[in-house]
Amino acid sequence: MTESILQVVNLCKSFGGVHATDQVSLSVRHGEIHALIGPNGAGKTTLISQLSGLLRPDSGKILFDNKDITGYAAYQFSQAGLARSFQITSVFQDLSLLDNVALAVQANDGHAFRFWHNARKDQRLRTPAMQYLQQVQLSDQAEQIASEVSHGERRQLEIAMALATSPKLLLLDEPMAGMGQDESSLIIEILKNLRGDKSILLVEHDMDAVFALADTISVLVYGQIIATGTSAEIKTNTAVQKAYLGEDAA
Repeated sequence: MTESILQVVNLCKSFGGVHATDQVSLSVRHGEIHALIGPNGAGKTTLISQLSGLLRPDSGKILFDNKDITGYAAYQFSQAGLARSFQITSVFQDLSLLDNVALAVQANDGHAFRFWHNARKDQRLRTPAMQYLQQVQLSDQAEQIASEVSHGERRQLEIAMALATSPKLLLLDEPMAGMGQDESSLIIEILKNLRGDKSILLVEHDMDAVFALADTISVLVYGQIIATGTSAEIKTNTAVQKAYLGEDAA
């Protein structure tokens, strides 16, 4: 069995009397796409916020690459090798897509406050930036201004900027939100191409995308994992059908 890069062990977080995450345990293997699904209010955002350092767990452990990182601050999670798409990618709307990714490359090198001097002319930044744009199929739009591209292209840019931080694990929080079918299909293709190279924990409501992408699916309901398995196993799980997919799921 492939070794896990992320292990979540009995993670708990409460707000007053509400148990947002209640003894949550899950494991993400190296190179896999692991989807986290569940109805609204299930606790997905709370869990992802704990896995990116925005919320400190009340109890439980987060083990990443065989190291206990429970209670780390957000920047320490990033330094450890976890990238959360919307957290990492503060897009500069007035700059080109290439400039944005070049800044992400530079920030990852620890020189974020010198970017106005270097990012637009340093080929050590721009060459890898273009490679990340190619990975998300945006190289032809490299010189376009970020504010002028479509919603789907901005989400592609966010993935490129997250990749520029050289993460071991990508935390993607609803990357297909607000997209049409063609845009979603493109994101699915991009993420499929990352499988094996990057480990991905994917939170997504688009079940067609989840079933197309996920090697493993965990189902979160009322703060608890009620099932973990392959797409085929989740589709036929009676508890999942009742709690989330609907009685007619097949």
